[in-house]
Amino acid sequence: MDIRQLKYFLTIVEEGSITKAAERLHIAQPPLSQQLKLLEDELDIKLIDRNTRKIQITDAGRILQHRSKQILELTQNTEKELKNLKHGFKGILSLGTVPSSSTTILLKRLNEFHNKYPHINFKIRESNTDEILKSLSIGTIEVGVILTPFNSENFESLLLSSEPMIAVFKPDAYFINNKKNPISLNDLINKPLIIDHKFKDMLISSCHQAGFEPTILCENEDARSVLLWAHTEIGIGILPKSAANLIPGLDLKYIEIDELSLRTRPAVVWVKNRYLSDVARNFIESFKTE
Repeated sequence: MDIRQLKYFLTIVEEGSITKAAERLHIAQPPLSQQLKLLEDELDIKLIDRNTRKIQITDAGRILQHRSKQILELTQNTEKELKNLKHGFKGILSLGTVPSSSTTILLKRLNEFHNKYPHINFKIRESNTDEILKSLSIGTIEVGVILTPFNSENFESLLLSSEPMIAVFKPDAYFINNKKNPISLNDLINKPLIIDHKFKDMLISSCHQAGFEPTILCENEDARSVLLWAHTEIGIGILPKSAANLIPGLDLKYIEIDELSLRTRPAVVWVKNRYLSDVARNFIESFKTE
């Protein structure tokens, strides 16, 4: 199994046809079919079912499809890093970020970094914390910008300034006294809460310390979903303050929650004991000026 075979396999899957894949790759169909057969023979498992007019990918094929994308991306990143060593401080910075960080910290930092190093390009993945940590582990990105808490066992991190959580709801909703700013945790007693599951444990712990069980109506995977649910007037969204402007134009009320145990910190993270490109190292250093 080599890089060329993985590229051929991915193209066949993406095109849904060996004929179309051959046209896209500018090679004849018989050699492409032969390379697929050699790959299946080597792995001793069927990757594609050819018994229908349109090919069907098998379960094994889906696994290889996922891994092939990772391998090819890692290969491309490695090639770029080696070229950087030869040609100087040029290249691509591959990083991941959670939505709330990308709208505040990251945009400002990337703009400053670009002004200082104009020959650096950026490859940015926006996802939740778990997916960013996975991407770091397999090497498809070098740096992540996420929010605490997270499992730091396999990662180095640089913690930035902490930020409070906020309550988000429609201005005409009856949930909270709109004149109070900030509010206390007690103002959330018996209120229907919409949360990003990442902050569930922290919220429950803070509420328990305040002497009550929070009423969690809905858990979501990201901050934007929390904002959209809050916009339906079904409940109160609980988010980091930096997430307030993720969806411009929403008619929502944002009130800070005055509770020290309910705060989060942005963190710049990378894998322990792994080589970092000069681009990534310089980007991490740029945060140390804060």
